[in-house]
Amino acid sequence: MTPMHLGQTSALPATPEEAVLDYVPNPRPGSTYLVRFAAPEFTSLCPVTGQPDFAHLVIDYAPGKTIVESKSLKLFLGSFRNHAGFHEDCTVGIGERLFEEMQPRWLRIGGYWYPRGGIPIDVFWQSGTPPASLWLPDQGVAPYRGRG
Repeated sequence: MTPMHLGQTSALPATPEEAVLDYVPNPRPGSTYLVRFAAPEFTSLCPVTGQPDFAHLVIDYAPGKTIVESKSLKLFLGSFRNHAGFHEDCTVGIGERLFEEMQPRWLRIGGYWYPRGGIPIDVFWQSGTPPASLWLPDQGVAPYRGRG
């Protein structure tokens, strides 16, 4: 499990499919804890118009045997910059790929998308019921209020 990106010069992958996510051993495998990644400037493209879409993503997970290496996650998320996908596809696809590859005890993702056509779209996915002893803080993203 040698990380491909950590300590190396890495180019931004052209597509999410080309992105390689690195996983390293969980340094606290006997503990139940939450890891959070926030990506407040996530971008992708509308599959219909080709216009950019923007979101604030929050990824929470309870590690199993591995944790995701943050540089590889940054490159994976950046690879969506030229990816044409609906909000639901991007948000759920990120959660499912991380869950499938990393195999955490539990994972959730909140995609807080900025308005398109005057309507903000929020998309949420989780892998199942969180572990009973896991502290689950609020994701901390306020509902969209426009200029109000």
